[in-house]
Amino acid sequence: MSEGHLEHLGNGIHVVDSGYLRAQFDAIHIVVSGDRAAIVDTATARSAPRVLAALAALGIARDKVDYVVLTHVHLDHAGGAGTLMAALPNARLTVHPLGARHMIDPAKLWAGTCEVYGEERARAMYGGPTPVPAERVIETPEGATVSLAGRVLEFYDTPGHARHHVTIRDTQTGHLFTGDTFGIAYRDFDVDGRAFLIPSSTPVQFDPVQLHRSVDRLLALAPEAVYLTHYSRRGDVPALGVQLKRRIDAYVAIGEAHAGAGDERQTRIEAAMGAFLIAEARAHGTGFDDAQIARLLEVDIVLNSAGLVSWLNRTG
Repeated sequence: MSEGHLEHLGNGIHVVDSGYLRAQFDAIHIVVSGDRAAIVDTATARSAPRVLAALAALGIARDKVDYVVLTHVHLDHAGGAGTLMAALPNARLTVHPLGARHMIDPAKLWAGTCEVYGEERARAMYGGPTPVPAERVIETPEGATVSLAGRVLEFYDTPGHARHHVTIRDTQTGHLFTGDTFGIAYRDFDVDGRAFLIPSSTPVQFDPVQLHRSVDRLLALAPEAVYLTHYSRRGDVPALGVQLKRRIDAYVAIGEAHAGAGDERQTRIEAAMGAFLIAEARAHGTGFDDAQIARLLEVDIVLNSAGLVSWLNRTG
């Protein structure tokens, strides 16, 4: 069942379409236990009104939100954290220890974003950053847990996309909130309910060896469903894991094939990445033509290619 930007997924789990870039591109999940709630990832500061409206629609008072839970601090996942925390008086923010400082003082994170996009475009995309008071931040390393009215959320260290990435396991269902570790699957590419899952190798911490290990670790937990930030609930997890790992290896092959291209690395990798993803999407059965596929995946083609360049620069 859905209500505007809010969709009910069952088991007290709900998804809010953040509105970032386009519909069903960026998901914010709300976990409800009794009259308490936790928000998993926040999208951008511009998405906060949708989250607050969803809480109202669910009958959850703002002072009954116990946690804002971050998988990692990239701004399409955490850009709205400070804005939401200011509106949720009793909430505490959970974040990987390596990401905590960026939420308490987001100046460096914001400067890096502005360097990539320019400040005007960055503000249009993400809004401005709002710091979170240090006393409201809970660091969640490997093995950490929090309790939401008795519903326990477990934290797993899952690097590969970013070193400061965690995956959250809801012990009531066994389902996982995977951020970007278990890839991205936009609903535009669903064919007969089948997801088209691709890795996210965005800069600057992509590590394919660690990502393989993290994916294997999540598969070993045998979840019935995973909740991707891009986009939301997916089943058939073992098959998706096979698909994801094959494409991680393909990304590595693309990077290595153009490692010696010097100043042309980014351009050549982008061309190869685009050709690969278009061919994979067509093989998946999408009805989009090549130009439409390229347009829908444009952001990922550019960022994933830049991530491969960063990885090559680090590894030599």
